[in-house]
Amino acid sequence: MSPMRIVDPLASPASLDAEAYAAAVARTLRDRGVRAGDRVLVKAGNSALYPALLFALIHLDASVVLLDGQQTPQATDRFAGLARVRFAVLEGADPAPAGVTALSTAELAADAGARLPATPPTALTALSDRRWRERADALVLWSSGSTGEPKGIVKSGRAVLENLERTRCLMGYGPRDVFLPLLPFSHQYGLSLLLLARLAGAGLLITPYARLDRALRLGAAHGATVVDATPATYLSMLNLDDRRPGLLAALDRVRLWCTGGAPMDGGLGRRFAATVGAPLLDGYGSTEAGNVAFATPGNPVGCGRVLEGIQVLVTGDDGTPLPPGEIGEIRLDTPDLMVGHLTGSGALSPPAAGPYRTGDLGYLDTAGNLFVLGRASAVHRLGHTLYPEVLEHRAAACGRPVKIIPLEDPRRGHELVFVVADPDGGDSRHWRERICALLAPFEQPNHLVVVDDFPVTHRGKVDVPALTAHVVETLEHRIRIPAARPDRNERNGRSHVPQR
Repeated sequence: MSPMRIVDPLASPASLDAEAYAAAVARTLRDRGVRAGDRVLVKAGNSALYPALLFALIHLDASVVLLDGQQTPQATDRFAGLARVRFAVLEGADPAPAGVTALSTAELAADAGARLPATPPTALTALSDRRWRERADALVLWSSGSTGEPKGIVKSGRAVLENLERTRCLMGYGPRDVFLPLLPFSHQYGLSLLLLARLAGAGLLITPYARLDRALRLGAAHGATVVDATPATYLSMLNLDDRRPGLLAALDRVRLWCTGGAPMDGGLGRRFAATVGAPLLDGYGSTEAGNVAFATPGNPVGCGRVLEGIQVLVTGDDGTPLPPGEIGEIRLDTPDLMVGHLTGSGALSPPAAGPYRTGDLGYLDTAGNLFVLGRASAVHRLGHTLYPEVLEHRAAACGRPVKIIPLEDPRRGHELVFVVADPDGGDSRHWRERICALLAPFEQPNHLVVVDDFPVTHRGKVDVPALTAHVVETLEHRIRIPAARPDRNERNGRSHVPQR
């Protein structure tokens, strides 16, 4: 394995040997009492310490529990209790969960930094993932909660590492690469990139990804070759590049522009290729199953082909496999599946027997490429069963990204509000005509709202609750919405949704 380097242009020192730094962090954690088998919660934002802390915990054979840095103290308490953690690595003034020993990121970074001069340059050979690989509860991640309360997903070390090694081989990551992840490290997508960079012996750039203009300039200055972000973030990149031409062209060493975390519509891919002159490579995976499929430069089709060792089935409602081209639920037969998820009492509930039901809709083409359309969340309207994500995919052929917000209606079952993101000023009548031409009459919008941009969460995904609240306020529906009511600024049928 080649030595990995962590590069944080905004810190001092700006460049660190990842293995030496991780070895220093491991010694500090051991001095604080962390031992093999301890469950250690990490709740922090992206920093140079984060990957070193992850590698150190793997070396110590700890059970790593990752929590979003923006979770509330109340949620942190609840998740720490469910996962039965002994230690919590926390950032800033975050209070420690009850009965848990708190470790400060600032103190860990200072202590590990002081040890660095004494850490042998051969620290690469001192770190090992051998014991962690055999651990059944090596990693606990939390689902997004998009279909309900977030669940603690428990993964074995073997499932995590072998899945990523097959990913590395497919994508051809190597020591000459410099990763630029525009994602939080605390979730499946961002975490996988940290481990992939280490497996490849590549460089890892730490940038303020919430400030896209700054992050992209730092990526260009430091020779980024692999960029990863969600589709919503790429849309923001393109809009930013329209206002500041040359921003993306400056990243002339990038060989892989990759996306995931949410379905990508074809319009985004076409716009990106026209602007950058390279394909936007889609991928598919989940917290429960790890990486599943990737498009590559030699096969930039859909989400590409499935990783070796994984079988994808697309089935009808009764579980019967469907032929290529037909849309159904994606099911997986994979060695990388979770051990189970944590129940409300903290116990482990294993997955059901048989192929794993992802709850996602998609199809396979005749060449075996996977296309993912979104969640299999059906709504009922005037006697028809409709899947909003499928309609979004088809409606995006109008030339702009489209999100559908279903609103319950006592007579129709649901009303469908189509929201079009158009920063160029098209009015709602124009987009309604274009979208209706793409859909059957029973699929067409009850209402259509045009916004400049979709609101996004800090994870780079469309903030559906904020968008729903905006739609409800705009249409003056009287329904109960849990999100705060955003400000509204409407002119000529157009709306602005503030970013949160």
